[in-house]
Amino acid sequence: MASATDTRRGSLLVYLAALLLIGVMLGPVIYIIVGGFRTNSQITTDPAGLPDPWVIANYTDVLTSDTFWRQVGNSTIAAVVTTAGVVGLGVMASYVLARYRFRGQGAMYALFAAGLMFPPTVAITPLFILVRDLGLMNTLPGVILPQIAFGLPTTIIILVPFLRAIPREIEEAAAIDRCSRLGFFWRMVLPLSVPGLITVGILAFINSWNSYLLPLFILNDQESFTLPLGVQAFASQYSVDTAKVLAFTSLSMIPALVFFSLFERRIVGGLTGAVKG
Repeated sequence: MASATDTRRGSLLVYLAALLLIGVMLGPVIYIIVGGFRTNSQITTDPAGLPDPWVIANYTDVLTSDTFWRQVGNSTIAAVVTTAGVVGLGVMASYVLARYRFRGQGAMYALFAAGLMFPPTVAITPLFILVRDLGLMNTLPGVILPQIAFGLPTTIIILVPFLRAIPREIEEAAAIDRCSRLGFFWRMVLPLSVPGLITVGILAFINSWNSYLLPLFILNDQESFTLPLGVQAFASQYSVDTAKVLAFTSLSMIPALVFFSLFERRIVGGLTGAVKG
């Protein structure tokens, strides 16, 4: 009986700790979203209070702004193209590393693995010079191409175990049926690696959507700003209007939160498959 009681107490402590952690993580997000429904006087009088009355003018002002939707479009284009590039190039490189034997294979895989330990902040200065010399300053391609490069290490590390786990017997049977290597890749490898592709695609999309440092150095024209830069510019422009800044901030982060929440199980399943592989 004592051991069962100790087990229940331990489980209760774990649940309480988990709830506390969730509260600490979600608290700022909820505060920002709810704060957008308040007025500046309400925030000044009672910073931690609820809206009384609830004001939707802050959100409607942002949603009817051309600037907001232009930045949403820029962020969407950058995120979608980055995701397509990361997934497309990543699965092709992973297929070669996982299914073929060649000299330098281990060194190449180790090079991609080392990319996980290479922070973008270290490369920002030479990257800025390279983008400038290519004439891509103040353009979305100047942001998209580096994002694809920085997203490839994570993608390859996740996908290689997926592709290695595909039985050799399937490839041999496909070869007997006169299926080429490229045909095997399109008809068998891609369908079997869908969980991993979804996982790396979601991670690439969210990282691109939330990217701030790289666009900060590359984009100087407000017409090409993505949402993270737009939040900073909006906060500087309306520094005295705290409620409207909170509304703009919450609207800019809601798409990433919704996207991540919808595909959370896909991410966990993909990472679990990569570990098993």
